[in-house]
Amino acid sequence: MKNQKTTAAKKPAKKPSAAHAGASETANGPKPWTLCIDVGGTGLKMMVLDAAGKPVTERLRELTPPRPTPKKLLAILDAMRAKIGSFDRVSIGFPGVIRHGHTIASFNLGPAWAEFPLEQTLRKRWKKPVRLANDAAIQGYGAIRGKGVELCLTLGTGLGSSLFTDGRLCPGLELAHHPWRGDKTYEDYLGKRGLEKYGHKRWNKLVAKAIEQTHALFNWDELHIGGGNAKHLSIELPKNARIVPNDDGLLGGVTLWRDPER
Repeated sequence: MKNQKTTAAKKPAKKPSAAHAGASETANGPKPWTLCIDVGGTGLKMMVLDAAGKPVTERLRELTPPRPTPKKLLAILDAMRAKIGSFDRVSIGFPGVIRHGHTIASFNLGPAWAEFPLEQTLRKRWKKPVRLANDAAIQGYGAIRGKGVELCLTLGTGLGSSLFTDGRLCPGLELAHHPWRGDKTYEDYLGKRGLEKYGHKRWNKLVAKAIEQTHALFNWDELHIGGGNAKHLSIELPKNARIVPNDDGLLGGVTLWRDPER
């Protein structure tokens, strides 16, 4: 694969469009407005976007608490929500396995999240429609072009992954915990622990190897790399791979509502 120097790719500006049936123009953007939440192992982010995916509010960020139980995390989200203003619906990206609105497991947030009904809990708590998805899936929704096979990898506290074919999510991918080298997983090498353990130079070489292996495994047409640690990449990327803005993890929250199968 030909390579190009790693650069932070600039996303083309999105053209305003009626992204939702019945969307109506207002002074602050077309409705409905989506409260987009990105739950991370180190930080919680929140922003309201209009139906065209444009920000209506500033982005709020709070630290994820130590040992983040549902009770602790929901209390912080409540406080952030009180500052954010009005919205019509909620999208939340969560770092773990998601099924039918429940957080089945989260290796980075702890065992308290096993089988927790987060989608239903927020719906009752805030009296708004809520959709919950894996955080890498929402990052992917914000990054993909919608053509061919596209893989999204997020380099953060752990390793997130999502796979799309012609813009449609293939649910359930958990590449992070797949055995990779010996008895260690992709996340052991490419997550925050791997970066700290192996240092920038070797970690970059491991990321390059993972890119080769995922291409051989999925035959992706495009690779989108996001997450807070993408800024540490110094390798040359294949011509069909790019670094995407970290805020795609929020922007994809609007696209989540456009998925008819979700």
